[in-house]
Amino acid sequence: MPADMTIHQALRQTAQLLERAQIPDPEQDALLMLAHILGRDPLSLRLDGARELSPEDSARYRALSSRRAERQPLQYLLGEQWFYGLPYFVDERVLIPRQETESLCEMGIAHLKRLPAPSALDLCTGSGAIAVTLRHHCPHAEVSAADLSPDALAVARSNARRHDAPITFYEGDLFTPLKGLRFDLILSNPPYIESGECPTLQEEVRREPLMALDGGTDGLDFYRRIAREAPLHLKPGGLLAMEIGSGQGAQVAGLLEAAGAYRQVSVAKDLYGLDRIVKAYKE
Repeated sequence: MPADMTIHQALRQTAQLLERAQIPDPEQDALLMLAHILGRDPLSLRLDGARELSPEDSARYRALSSRRAERQPLQYLLGEQWFYGLPYFVDERVLIPRQETESLCEMGIAHLKRLPAPSALDLCTGSGAIAVTLRHHCPHAEVSAADLSPDALAVARSNARRHDAPITFYEGDLFTPLKGLRFDLILSNPPYIESGECPTLQEEVRREPLMALDGGTDGLDFYRRIAREAPLHLKPGGLLAMEIGSGQGAQVAGLLEAAGAYRQVSVAKDLYGLDRIVKAYKE
């Protein structure tokens, strides 16, 4: 990429590079990366295509484009992902928040808003996006978040500070650091991909933390534990809601029913009409 290249030329060449690398949306990625480099709105770049890039900006754009062509996730390269209307810092330490998880947050927010002084837990918090979303939309709630990974918790804490969201964080294996604590709401997006499927995932997804993806041989390891242990941490009438993978609805619902501590076990759909959440209330 020559130093005297215009914005339009740089975008076109980068899009071609990414297309050869089989990036799903090469033109959009090229635009977002250059907007990130220049600190500009993406739309404004299309209107300013004749402007020449500085040698420094050209070099930075070339380096970033090469990393994307290696199938490094765009969100990690930009250091940001939007979720439920807020931007979050993300890097290789955390799973990238996805739009389908917003349905889980929507369900949790509706539950909290019906209660006067509720408490909520985001289990397997990762980037902290679910916990921050709950606190942002329900400032009357006391929100906690837990994760096994200290690296993930460092990212989650930074996102909580970024959005001025008072959240109590716990480090440990699922409910282990939460002895004696009970909540009105527990939300979780646990690892749910079958171990054998992990090596076949899209290359970008394989660069996300394996511990946030691998749900064991049948993908249900974490649901088994949560179904068994969550009743000890839910108040009477408290809601447990978990994101699930494709085709897991009946199995996860069955685990909750077999636990014998829940009522109104059901499967809910996401924004795309797919089974995405299994929910139940503590007896």
